[in-house]
Amino acid sequence: MGSALVRTSQAPSLADLGRRLYESALIRREQELITGPDGEPIDWLLDTRIPMLTGPMAQEVGCKIAAQLRNRGVDQVAGYGFGAYPIVCAALGAPGTPVLRGGFIRNGRKGHGRRRIVEGPLSKAKPIVLLDDILNSGKSAMHAWELLRAEGYDVVGLMALFEFAWSCGRKTLEDQGLWVHALLRLNLREGGRNSSDLA
Repeated sequence: MGSALVRTSQAPSLADLGRRLYESALIRREQELITGPDGEPIDWLLDTRIPMLTGPMAQEVGCKIAAQLRNRGVDQVAGYGFGAYPIVCAALGAPGTPVLRGGFIRNGRKGHGRRRIVEGPLSKAKPIVLLDDILNSGKSAMHAWELLRAEGYDVVGLMALFEFAWSCGRKTLEDQGLWVHALLRLNLREGGRNSSDLA
């Protein structure tokens, strides 16, 4: 997988952020053994926990996400899985008003304590946007949406750091009435080289 080419008509600061996010998250097989879900070696992957668990990068991303959420009139976010948790925290830490509320989604109800599936101060009376690191097939996001909906929450959209343009995740979610936005949309083109377009 080649270097990412970031193409955008938006502010250069967003293009630069996208490039740095991509370059920091990209792991190649020359660096270490990486495998796919079937256990077979793969050429590359994006580990967004690397940039999102680095203070300055997390602050930048959090401010971009929070601004877009506020522009849509949304002040509640939730995340499902280790890739989403630092993104939720980054958005919550962004300055500005209204102050955002966040929550984490468990895969199943906790067997003791408050016995919750959704942790955090989320209100069922206000819309929620799911935050995730990568939108690919959409299965993980759909599962999170189903868990929240079963608990009585109103999920209206998904924001991701990266979207794989060759996958069906966006359509899967939009077919359920959710809006989808990704900071970076990754495309394979030019004979297998990767380019990333800011969405």
